[in-house]
Amino acid sequence: MNRRKFLKWSGVAAIAALFGGVAARGAMAANKYYSGPVSDHFDGAAFFNPGGVEPRGGFDLLRWKFGGGNIAWPESFPSPFPQAVPETRISGGRLVVTMVGHASMLIQVAGLNILTDPVWSERTSPFSFIGPKRVNPLGIRMGDLPPVDLVIVTHNHYDHLDFETLRALQSRDRPHFVTPLGNDTIIRTRVPDARITVMDWGGREEAAPGIALHCEPCHHWSARGMGDRRMALWAAFVVETPAGKIYHVGDTGFHDGINYRAAREKHGGFRLANLPFGAYEPRWFMKAQHQNPEEAVEGMLLSNAAFVAGHHWGTFKLTDEGIEQPLEALHAALDKRGIARERFRPMRPGEAFEVPPVSA
Repeated sequence: MNRRKFLKWSGVAAIAALFGGVAARGAMAANKYYSGPVSDHFDGAAFFNPGGVEPRGGFDLLRWKFGGGNIAWPESFPSPFPQAVPETRISGGRLVVTMVGHASMLIQVAGLNILTDPVWSERTSPFSFIGPKRVNPLGIRMGDLPPVDLVIVTHNHYDHLDFETLRALQSRDRPHFVTPLGNDTIIRTRVPDARITVMDWGGREEAAPGIALHCEPCHHWSARGMGDRRMALWAAFVVETPAGKIYHVGDTGFHDGINYRAAREKHGGFRLANLPFGAYEPRWFMKAQHQNPEEAVEGMLLSNAAFVAGHHWGTFKLTDEGIEQPLEALHAALDKRGIARERFRPMRPGEAFEVPPVSA
């Protein structure tokens, strides 16, 4: 096999692992991560999206990867912001979000330092030599992070759950990890001494005095390899603080806005929502798992978010769209709806967003 074909097939293998392999659509009979009662989103063997769409299988993966339409990215896409050195703690009514890259964000509020889906590795892949590679430096060096109190891992895809980073954080800070059902089993394979709170949709936990975490539904799926599709749950999280509510969505398909409406009905609205708006082409393959910029703007309105920190774009090439297309489409969607662009910030590595206060 020549080098070009090897790289093509190696890339497909890495993408296949990232998106859950090329296994059949149904999960294996025995769930190796979680066992529990049947619910409206767990059938006794696998998790699912109520009324939703299952992830596509191996034939469609190959159809996508060999079907054309991919727009190449530059090897480097540097951020206009220098690497950040955040304050140690933030108190009072302040709320600051600093972008590390992709879906990794540092949230500082009410004296608490929270990391979401932390990935400091160069690749989001089960392989060290192939797979999506970072095209810009980390927004925060590991050594410049303030003490991390809480780590939210929304699901187990490689661009959200990175073993090496979790091990480094455990060694450095011994933070409190919070993750949906089944992901604790995965994390403990590499971080056996981690302090983990595992949550189901609808759950509520006290994260610190005056701060509560709510685990909420989103339309996605999970897998680490070829035989574990949908064996661990995926989720969004709401952080309820004295400075306001924060809605963090790591990955989601729009799903007719059902989950956004439910979040607003339950929580009233949000000072800040962290919403993904990249990795969405081709739509026939990605629509059920990744919303596009127009859908993200609609999600902002449906959830009643005053401000949005936009993520999941411009760092790792996972899908077909060009590197700046999400930004262009986001601005077009905001302008079409008459929404001020500064309300939805497309975050770049190193960028710190001091979220304005919201009047009652």
